[in-house]
Amino acid sequence: MSAPKFASTADTEEKVVTFSQLGEGLYAFTAQGDPNTGVIVGDDGVMVIDTQATPRMANQVIDFIRKVTDKPIKYVLLTHYHAVRVLGASAYQPEQILASDATRSLIVERGKEDWDSEYGRFPRLFRSAESIPGLTWPTMTFPQKFTLYMGKRRVEIMHLGRGHTAGDTVAWVPDAGVLFSGDLVEYHSACYCGDAHFKDWPKTLDAIGDFNAKALVPGRGDALGNPKEVSDGLQLTRDFLTTLYGSVSESAAKGLSLKEAFDRCNDAMRPRFGNFAIFDHCQPFNVARAYDEAMGLDHPRIWTAERDQQMWASLNG
Repeated sequence: MSAPKFASTADTEEKVVTFSQLGEGLYAFTAQGDPNTGVIVGDDGVMVIDTQATPRMANQVIDFIRKVTDKPIKYVLLTHYHAVRVLGASAYQPEQILASDATRSLIVERGKEDWDSEYGRFPRLFRSAESIPGLTWPTMTFPQKFTLYMGKRRVEIMHLGRGHTAGDTVAWVPDAGVLFSGDLVEYHSACYCGDAHFKDWPKTLDAIGDFNAKALVPGRGDALGNPKEVSDGLQLTRDFLTTLYGSVSESAAKGLSLKEAFDRCNDAMRPRFGNFAIFDHCQPFNVARAYDEAMGLDHPRIWTAERDQQMWASLNG
């Protein structure tokens, strides 16, 4: 059997986009497991949560926004630093780009490397990449919590703990009970864990659960439109993470190699999660990071385009 194509380079099929309403002035742009974007319409303007990977991709989101409001797009929130989430920001021409202090630090440390890495992994998401003006830099950051008033509408932006990255933020709209989670929660899509903190992530999910959200926009997958779906999304995400890290940490404790840990983890996960979007793409990166954390490496190593290829070949060859 031939080795699988690298990451998502073979994924060229266009996805069906859905723009669903979860509350008054609250929308989710979703596309069958591609990165989601959230939209909050306030009294005096609009906030976009995660931007898509290029200005061209962002313009598709803007087209949907203009179908429901003509208010200016004043704010962009970066839930974390990954290129597919941030590099389309310039298309919105916002007044402010918001992110946690930790996210800005990660852009400084590894933003360019991540851009090069993700472009090589998922070329379909980087259409018209030449239109990206450069790294997206926040204009306003905060350590843990920031409250934004969009007229009468209050938006609570919070860094609840480490998980998908060290700097993840969520946006909570209390008047509607709707939460935008970024990639801390996924729905029928694999969690990407290449920059994760496995031991912390379940505790961050607990904090998200404490909101008892009526609806939630995950990082990938369908929007969760009622409390039952929100609970299912949180549990699926937790099960994915605990199964993955449990398997890999057990292998590491036995002194098995990374390749052996990868094979054992695939056997443990594929029956339940193998049909999730981008599962095969994520799995080598996920196991590599889980193995590092199990071996005591708290700060994730930087992925580069070269490291990506070397790791993929060693695990899938």
